[in-house]
Amino acid sequence: MSLIDLINTPLRVFLQFCIFLSIQGNVYGGGDGAPPLDIDYRMDESTNFTYNPKSPLVYCSYLPFEFLNCSDPLDLNGNQSERQRLGYGCTKWGGEKYEEVEITKVVCEVFPGIECYGNRTFLKDGFPCIKYNGHYFVTTLIYSVLLGFLGMDRFCLGHTGTAVGKLLTLGGLGIWWIIDVILLVTGRLNPADESNWVPYY
Repeated sequence: MSLIDLINTPLRVFLQFCIFLSIQGNVYGGGDGAPPLDIDYRMDESTNFTYNPKSPLVYCSYLPFEFLNCSDPLDLNGNQSERQRLGYGCTKWGGEKYEEVEITKVVCEVFPGIECYGNRTFLKDGFPCIKYNGHYFVTTLIYSVLLGFLGMDRFCLGHTGTAVGKLLTLGGLGIWWIIDVILLVTGRLNPADESNWVPYY
């Protein structure tokens, strides 16, 4: 190693350390411990906590769902004007594709004993307007293939009136039976209560 390298190496390390200290000072407000000017340390009266962005205490609305008790989406029964007035709620349920599923806000409350900053009850966005009532697609398809001539598939889906007609005609002499299997596979025959198929995990 040459004499120049012996001089340059410690000098380079010292300069990198100085740059590191200057960056830390710009981010955290300088070496005197003063907070940055753009940080607002506020006391929240509802939780008695002071917000400090460098502490582990976060806004209540930022907490993951494991720490929240959220209500079910509000059912507005197709009332679009009520949704526009409230700003949230479900006017329709379900949908076969992602684009068809309506997204809404729900009321969430932080579990007792969880420390956070801000209101402990708030609206959280990103909940799909989907409900499950125990209808499984594969189970219904098996019923339709094996016992469709007795209307078992339509009984399970809640279409009682047409199920009785299908039972009395023995699946429309087989024609109705085949049509319902095709309707199930193509997504045209769904639960009568407009609930979604329960997914398998």
